[in-house]
Amino acid sequence: MAAIALVAVASLTAGCGLLPEVKDETLGWSANKLYSEAKDSMADGAWDKAIKLFEKLEARYPYGRYAQQAQIEVAYAYFKTGEQASAIAACDRFIKLHPSHPNVDYMYYLKGLANFNDDLGVMAYVSMQDETERDPKGMREAFDTYRQLVTRFPESKYSKDAVLRMRYLVNAMASNEVHVARYYMKRGAYLAAVNRAQSAVINYPEAPITEEALFIMVKGYDNMGMNDLRDDAERIMKKNFPNSVYYARGLDRKEPWWKLW
Repeated sequence: MAAIALVAVASLTAGCGLLPEVKDETLGWSANKLYSEAKDSMADGAWDKAIKLFEKLEARYPYGRYAQQAQIEVAYAYFKTGEQASAIAACDRFIKLHPSHPNVDYMYYLKGLANFNDDLGVMAYVSMQDETERDPKGMREAFDTYRQLVTRFPESKYSKDAVLRMRYLVNAMASNEVHVARYYMKRGAYLAAVNRAQSAVINYPEAPITEEALFIMVKGYDNMGMNDLRDDAERIMKKNFPNSVYYARGLDRKEPWWKLW
């Protein structure tokens, strides 16, 4: 049996030599040639091919402007293919290697996009996606990345858009908290509801949905018989939202307005 096994291995080894050798057509290409071909591939939407060419460029010519630009282009190509984790890793690598590069602000911006893809946000809105299905971790990381961009590069051409995205993310994160709080309220988990609503009020006080968060706190405390905390929350709500729609719905009735859930 051992002899047969040796013969089989020898046959397989010999057979490997019969396979056609795959040649790398890029051998001998200059950095400029690799870069140009990779850019052409990007223009054609061949992102995977572009990534391979850029990676070959950096491996063969690790020093100089072509290598640095290839690192930027690879991050963008990964983003376009939907490989968000790879895009973020490429951005982090570039930021670490080239903290003073003229285009490092763009890498912060791209990292923010990768953490919370704008297209995903739009599609989620259009499709009325459940907020609890969104990834709050990604939203927080996107916000932190944009904050670094705006803080480090206030004059960057990307900072204005980053600020707008930060505002959107604040509202989205606050909405996520309140949505979960609403979910708990409907299931009678009042303490959990109050905690999530309070988190929204404390962490995102400027978000429009704070009004509903305070309403949930009042309703939750009332259901738990915590009258002092309920009254405190009501005072804050009256001070900040004197014309709240919740008042209009309930103040003229016999029951307190927080009974109208």
